[in-house]
Amino acid sequence: MRKNHSMLKVIFSTMAAALFITSGVLPQSPRLVQANAGYVENLGPVTAKDVVYQIITDRFYDGDTSNNIPDGSNPSYFDGTGGNLNHFQGGDWQGIIEKIPYLKNMGITAVWITAPYANREDATVSGNNSWVAYHGYHVRNYFATNEHFGTLNTFKELRDELHANGIKLVIDFVTNHTSDTFVDGKLYEPDKLATGEYAIGSDGKPYDANGDGIVENLVADPNNDYNGWFHHYGNRADSQTDVWSYRNKDLANLADFSQENAQVVSYLESAVAYWTRLGVDGIRHDATLHLNPAFVRGLMDATNSIQTITNFGEFFIGRPSSKYSEYISFPTRTGVHNLDFEFYNAATSTFGSFSTTMSDFGNMLLYTSADYDYENQTVTFLDNHDVSRFGYIQPNQKPYNAALAVLLTSRGIPNIYYGTEQYINPGSSSNDAGRVFMQTSAGFNENTTAYKVIGELSELRQNNNAVAYGTTKVLYSSNDVIVFERQFYDEYVVVAVNRQPDQSFTINNIKTSLPAGNYTDTLNGLLYGDSVNVSASAAGNVINSLHLQGGEVNVWSYDMGNDSTSAPRIGDVINTMGRAGQKVYISGQGLGGSPVVSFGTVQATVLSATDTNIVAVVPGGAVAGMNNITVTNNGAASNAFKYNVLTADQNQVIFHVNAQTNYGENVYVVGSIPELGSWNPDKSTEAMLCPEYPHWYLPVSVPVGTTFEFKFIKKDANGNVVWESTSNRVFTSSSDSTGVVNTQTYNWNQN
Repeated sequence: MRKNHSMLKVIFSTMAAALFITSGVLPQSPRLVQANAGYVENLGPVTAKDVVYQIITDRFYDGDTSNNIPDGSNPSYFDGTGGNLNHFQGGDWQGIIEKIPYLKNMGITAVWITAPYANREDATVSGNNSWVAYHGYHVRNYFATNEHFGTLNTFKELRDELHANGIKLVIDFVTNHTSDTFVDGKLYEPDKLATGEYAIGSDGKPYDANGDGIVENLVADPNNDYNGWFHHYGNRADSQTDVWSYRNKDLANLADFSQENAQVVSYLESAVAYWTRLGVDGIRHDATLHLNPAFVRGLMDATNSIQTITNFGEFFIGRPSSKYSEYISFPTRTGVHNLDFEFYNAATSTFGSFSTTMSDFGNMLLYTSADYDYENQTVTFLDNHDVSRFGYIQPNQKPYNAALAVLLTSRGIPNIYYGTEQYINPGSSSNDAGRVFMQTSAGFNENTTAYKVIGELSELRQNNNAVAYGTTKVLYSSNDVIVFERQFYDEYVVVAVNRQPDQSFTINNIKTSLPAGNYTDTLNGLLYGDSVNVSASAAGNVINSLHLQGGEVNVWSYDMGNDSTSAPRIGDVINTMGRAGQKVYISGQGLGGSPVVSFGTVQATVLSATDTNIVAVVPGGAVAGMNNITVTNNGAASNAFKYNVLTADQNQVIFHVNAQTNYGENVYVVGSIPELGSWNPDKSTEAMLCPEYPHWYLPVSVPVGTTFEFKFIKKDANGNVVWESTSNRVFTSSSDSTGVVNTQTYNWNQN
């Protein structure tokens, strides 16, 4: 590939625009406004107690045929039969509302829907083929709803109906790009009123408030980008797997936002804030592998400054992956947790293709428990819109059901892709083929075994803390059988699975932490399970003999009951990163009464407390950096939970240095504030980016309006550190909440 010798010029021009905008040289766009200050209180963040159901809105159920072809939409791009999956099918928010009983009866406690805002309407055309943005990933207008799904009024009705039924609402959200640069890529917004609010009428639709004859206004255009809103490095080739290319080049020709531009940061934060104020309970962030982590941390902080929601994202990796270390550290660096692709890859190869063993799957459960800092907040799945349907990979219902049972009893927040409960098999490995119109292709049968399994195990997840918060221990594994145990103090769940549909196995002398006694299968034989007897022995409690027929799954549960005099126990805390004044949701047991919540040694204000949940506020006096959250109740203290207290509101500083390195070395930033590791090289920033050697640069999330000291260091693969020998460098971040400033380009070891 021809080397782009103008790359540094483009980098500096884009970053210079960000610096000038921050410092006031260029005026802020008059359309950059925050949504109204008030907000609708949500139901609460999504937790490991929940079971999420992912819906591609257009592909679920058509509850309102009047929005199938909205004004201005080309009728030829509507199908409605499930025959042409490149075109709209008619699923909408009213359809989801009508199917809430179906969801609730299945045990679903959270629904993840397609991005709710307006997308590019024009199709991508190639020869006789055309594709529309039914999926929601080609944003056109963040502040207007996608009229194929309904109006803002319908969205609010969906939110309210879900919440009334105890179901949380998660929306997909894209901040990486707009749409295809070659087709459109433009970004618009509605007119604004004098109050600063967007002009949305009583019918829930944007209207022409200023009388200029149009209802939306151009904000940015990648093909006429005079304010530097987009990166312009071209499309990333499959062979370009370096970090810089993922974060700066276009994904599938989609116009890539420059998240190092202060205007862009401000606009995207205001867009996410708009929907957060509408009372959503969570956001699934698209393409987090491609995002600037410093921007992501600021975005997470902006949402949680309004109200605490669950943030998770799509950091897409294979297995094995050279990006695994970046993947596992992303939640700790940004506060946005991962869709668990490591779990997905292991589950599909173990229960789907049978290309790996049950022992391999058990090993994955163990090493991810060690590698993930917050394993209970990763979102696990068997399939989704970006991968093959599990029903295509594994059409046999016995191992299919076994995989589903394991998903629902493993650590993390389980996500069910719409129609998984109906055993959808599109007959193709294509992820597009898997995006079927459920109304015409599968229906809504509440009597499938998969539907019932989800319901039973969702109830278990609600009732036994071991499933939601427990540690994982593999009691036995072989090529085809696994027995694993979840434990949260005095609560236990043991799961025994035979993936082979037509082979039986007998296992003897399985040691377990279950107390001695007889246990009934939680699934009541739904997957051929039976009761089991646990005997006491000198070597510990043991299942003397376990016979598993083909496809058998057993789930045995034990809960000694809550002892109100015992110490409180923290299972999880959402979120895992935040600053003074933001709410945290603490889950566990023994939390009711008059608990004292502490961040380190600093006491927090408790807003509410029940036996299983506390809502508290991050205290102003908490020391910035990693804190141990503890709960003290009735004189007894809980276990500790790691929480990262941010110094203050976050914005970006982009560090620059010219540095020569040896093979295997990278350059990092370390400094006097927790965001720079507090001078600990093991807690420095991630490696700086080097698209044109020897110039290194890196956007870093830092506290606003703060003067700090720093140095550049070099580290090799063995962890050896080389420090600059010069005096500490000094820099001050922007005082603007969404500011972005560049340092000068320093030279290594020169002040």
